[in-house]
Amino acid sequence: MSWWKDGIQIDVRLRPTGFFIAVVYAVACLVTRQMSLDQFYLPAGVRIAALLLTPPRLWPYLLLGEYAYFAQIRVPMATTHGLAWVILGSIGLMPVAMLIVHFHRRHIPTAGGLWLLSLSFSAGIAVSLLNMGLARLLWPGPDPEMMLERVGRTLLGQTTGILTLAPLALLWLRRHSEPAWSTRFVAFTATAIALIMALGLAMKLTPAAANTTREQLVLMASLPAISLAFLHGWRGAAIAVPLLNLIVLASTPSTGLPASFDLGAFSTQQSLCVISVALLALGSGISHYQRKYQEHEDSGRNTVELARASHLAGEQALRSRALELKSIGDGMDMSVQGVVDWLKTHGHHDIAADLVQTSATHSWQFRQQASMVYPTAIEQIGLYLSLQASGVRDGWDSTGRMSRPQFSGDPCQLSVGLQLSAFRLLIDAVPVMLSHEPGQMHLQARCGRLRQRRGIMLNIALLDRGRPLASATEAALIDRLSGRLIAYDGVLQCRRHRITVILSESLPSLPVGDSARCSEFA
Repeated sequence: MSWWKDGIQIDVRLRPTGFFIAVVYAVACLVTRQMSLDQFYLPAGVRIAALLLTPPRLWPYLLLGEYAYFAQIRVPMATTHGLAWVILGSIGLMPVAMLIVHFHRRHIPTAGGLWLLSLSFSAGIAVSLLNMGLARLLWPGPDPEMMLERVGRTLLGQTTGILTLAPLALLWLRRHSEPAWSTRFVAFTATAIALIMALGLAMKLTPAAANTTREQLVLMASLPAISLAFLHGWRGAAIAVPLLNLIVLASTPSTGLPASFDLGAFSTQQSLCVISVALLALGSGISHYQRKYQEHEDSGRNTVELARASHLAGEQALRSRALELKSIGDGMDMSVQGVVDWLKTHGHHDIAADLVQTSATHSWQFRQQASMVYPTAIEQIGLYLSLQASGVRDGWDSTGRMSRPQFSGDPCQLSVGLQLSAFRLLIDAVPVMLSHEPGQMHLQARCGRLRQRRGIMLNIALLDRGRPLASATEAALIDRLSGRLIAYDGVLQCRRHRITVILSESLPSLPVGDSARCSEFA
């Protein structure tokens, strides 16, 4: 019980910034009230927008500004409505709004149209019911039928005011969020906004009694608003909805008093409220699927990068092994040459000649097999000549079923990583075709460029055009080659008597200057 004896120490820090915020808030409420009607109450939007833009530690200053605003407009009404209503009817509105915004703020990082709708309707309904309930309890009000009309008018006015200003506050809060604003639709966006403003001006010039014409103009203005939602998702809807609401407010007939009411404009507002809800829901859905699509694109791009990195790392290991085998082969040749020289020195010329011939044959076979592990020549002379010089071509020729390959284009314009991937695909695909299909076969390869990508197209076809590939062959090819296609956006197509493989890469990923060498293996 020491606190009972010593008291409670409260550390209160007064911030000049907070008092400035309170003054700005009170002035904003007073100014927007002069522009508002009971059926279109902008101070409700100022309240929610201020709570969204202001850090929670400064909310007490907003509460101070709220009480200053109510003191300005309600204290003079104490003689007619009672001091109890002036005090009790004013102290609870901002705390209720604070509570609602507090529960919604935790979702601001992923906020969109549906979040904004939840906040708008929650705050509008809660504040309206509290305000009208206290008014009914604390001062003599109209009969129940008139009371229901007042509740409906106040509810629509509060919600419309929030839907007018809260989207702009949310846009500011998420100005740096992903995805960023697209600059591809500047002309379309400016045209849509200009159309909305032009139709708003036409609505302003429409006679007060022409309610049908006003509703038609609102429906026409909703078309460019829908286009904004399609172009920019919830952001487009957050721009279109305030514009639509403000032009309706500007064109609403008024006596100059906040309590003035126009039944025709009230009907238009109801339609506009439905349109606003639909726009925000539509924009939220579009933004959701845009985000999902972007995540899918990023995931696919990351998968390709990981597959390419894994492919290059594997090729690097094979390159090291091939160089070791080459070093071993060179050492074996030197040893054999030493033996040959010794035999010649001691007069064994026949034995030396046989050893040279046998050694040359085995050395050639050894080097051909080493080139299958990793074709080091591909870094200097490119894919086509490397295929001709390696043991791959000899293995194909030994079957007697592969005709002379046809090559076109310059493979040295491709990165070595892509050439290696094409090399691996060929040494995997051709044996599958030879083992599953009878008859002669033909290989074609073509390198080229399309827009901002370069790549290679490989065709392995049966010379018998009338004989389609068996389903077992297609299944074996897909199973064998699918994993190698990922690294370079590969495409595998099995068409009638042939298979087509396309590998490609974007131009920025290519080495500049020395296209025949790959920086990964330099």
